[in-house]
Amino acid sequence: MMNVSLLQKIFSSKLSPRHILSAFRVHTKYIDYDSQSNKRPEKLRLQDGPDLKHFLSQTKSADFAVDSASNENEEHPVPYLDANAWHGWNRKVYFEVYGCQMNVNDTDIVWSILKAAGFEKTNTISDADVILVMTCAIREGAENKIWSRLTVLRRMKKQLNVKIGVLGCMAERLKHQLIEKEKSVDLVAGPDSYRDLPRLLALTENNQSAVNVLLSLDETYADVMPTRLNEDSVTAFVSIQRGCDNMCTYCIVPFTRGRERSRPVESIVAEVQKFSDEGVKEVTLLGQNVNSYRDTSVTTHSMCSESNLAKGFGTVYKSRKGGLRFAELLDRVSRVNPELRIRFTSPHPKDFPDEVLHLIAERNNVCNNLHMPVQCGNNRVLEMMRRGYTREAYLDLIRNVRSIIPDVALSSDFICGFCSETEEEFQDTLQLIEEVKFTNAYLFAYSLRQKTPAHRKFKDDVEPSVKTRRLIEMSNLYRKIRTEENKKLHGQIHLVLVEGTSSL
Repeated sequence: MMNVSLLQKIFSSKLSPRHILSAFRVHTKYIDYDSQSNKRPEKLRLQDGPDLKHFLSQTKSADFAVDSASNENEEHPVPYLDANAWHGWNRKVYFEVYGCQMNVNDTDIVWSILKAAGFEKTNTISDADVILVMTCAIREGAENKIWSRLTVLRRMKKQLNVKIGVLGCMAERLKHQLIEKEKSVDLVAGPDSYRDLPRLLALTENNQSAVNVLLSLDETYADVMPTRLNEDSVTAFVSIQRGCDNMCTYCIVPFTRGRERSRPVESIVAEVQKFSDEGVKEVTLLGQNVNSYRDTSVTTHSMCSESNLAKGFGTVYKSRKGGLRFAELLDRVSRVNPELRIRFTSPHPKDFPDEVLHLIAERNNVCNNLHMPVQCGNNRVLEMMRRGYTREAYLDLIRNVRSIIPDVALSSDFICGFCSETEEEFQDTLQLIEEVKFTNAYLFAYSLRQKTPAHRKFKDDVEPSVKTRRLIEMSNLYRKIRTEENKKLHGQIHLVLVEGTSSL
């Protein structure tokens, strides 16, 4: 009779499929092979071996110990599982970085991991043993640029004995296409799998394609002290938070970067202190939704109100309670060195309670430059985008910011040509640009991304030519306003940070 309880133990266990299968494999020695030969009989019938009852009794004695399963290859270890194969042995890595500041910081994390594993960095691509491309998937144009670059690298690979890896958001979004379409790609690693890079690179040495794009609920690389690619720079990035829970309908980030999680405050302060000791003059705190930071490992009396949201703003998710929030973190970081300039990006307007604004106004080393991405100036389109606020609420927030920080410089993001946007609705965006007079603006035509809610729910029905025209109109208006505002600065003296020599 079948041992039902044992089968329940098999399939309710937390062992991986590999370990369960290995428990099956260890008992193949009971099959009655010819004792005088290593050859398997030409025809092996089921009755030649043990019956199911014998198998179950033997399996029960193994008790599915993880150690037994993990030692299945002790006598003949698989080469790519040998930890020695993970060592870099001074192989040279060349980095190419595309996209946002988070990608720059992620590249520093990757370099720190590979350096510890015995790899070296080179700034000359022809000297490289490994080429790693950090990618961006936020818009179609960014992906097209990377596809073109991979075509160039494919030709280069024919001349050089080099491994090519694709990292970052595009790696997670287009993992299958990268391996199947771009035959030159040896390795694909998503934003949460950089710790696995030494093993993945070892796999490629056996002429295998290596892929790990699993997203994590808790990976923050808090214990990895990034090694900057440009160690001479007077500026540095510090990642404090990863992922995004906002789920704006147009945005691919939650699907390529995962859910929000924050680093412990102590690891952030330690990293900022390290950069200050090294002579860095300006640190930028980074996150996909940087000012929603919340260290839940800390129990503290919050400086912020319980909602932690700006007036008139909401969320599409249930806000978490407790933990150390962005205002407390900014307070701690700004005290590391009063001469160290502090910035942060990229925030969401909803996460600007008065406590954060007052702290910025009080601390001389926290730069009075706030990024306030609005995306659109029309209420219907804002609702379709699932931004969590109205035009009126956003303008009220701007007035509140300027009342608390009078000399604030404001920047923003704008998208034109979102699904079903009319000419009248686009005019609302132009009017908002005119009213706020942003110091800086990042302007884009809408680019439909697969997997996003907009891809599932809406139709990308604004003609490309219309998107281009509207983008030009936004750009012309912004330049006109900026020219007028810049003229007002003539004769004034401002403190600036010299980062280096401009390229000609």
